[in-house]
Amino acid sequence: MNANLPSAAMEKVKFFYQFIRTPRSIGSVTPSSRFLTNKMIDNVPWSEIGSVAELGCGTGVITRAIHDAMKPGTTALLFERDPYLRKQLRFQYPDSSTFSDALSLSTSIQGKGLEQVDCIISGLPFANFQPTLREALVEQIYSSLKPNGYFIAFQYSLQMKKQLQSHFDILSIQFVMLNVPPAFVYVCQKRGY
Repeated sequence: MNANLPSAAMEKVKFFYQFIRTPRSIGSVTPSSRFLTNKMIDNVPWSEIGSVAELGCGTGVITRAIHDAMKPGTTALLFERDPYLRKQLRFQYPDSSTFSDALSLSTSIQGKGLEQVDCIISGLPFANFQPTLREALVEQIYSSLKPNGYFIAFQYSLQMKKQLQSHFDILSIQFVMLNVPPAFVYVCQKRGY
């Protein structure tokens, strides 16, 4: 029997419960699959990354993969709006800094003594947000990334393509069928000066 089954099942229950409570902020009824998680993580050149921020950590499926992949000494900043999930992240990743609001991304990064970060990974459900909120988040992401920094996000549609193209070079959009629901992974890079 798989030793991870009880914790994986519990993670799904917690995620579903949070979805029922706040469906517009969660975006899915189940955590990201390992296929989606791997696609997100495999697109990051971890040897070049000294700082990373994750937006919309949820139950921490991608957070765990980030911490497994990042090199020692990498600064990780975690953003999760839900208080219960944020508390769990603080407990599981005490060496990372945890914040509640992705709209304060730049301020939070600077509060940790950084000017910008090398990479931002996002599970935020942009399609569920009002256009003004989407734009404010994209502006925060853009201003918080170093030149040539990476922005990697998954979405359940191609709705964000045009908006992301206006801020970043889209290096690829990869479709992950083995996820519920299937998802698109946007691999973007901030243009250098």
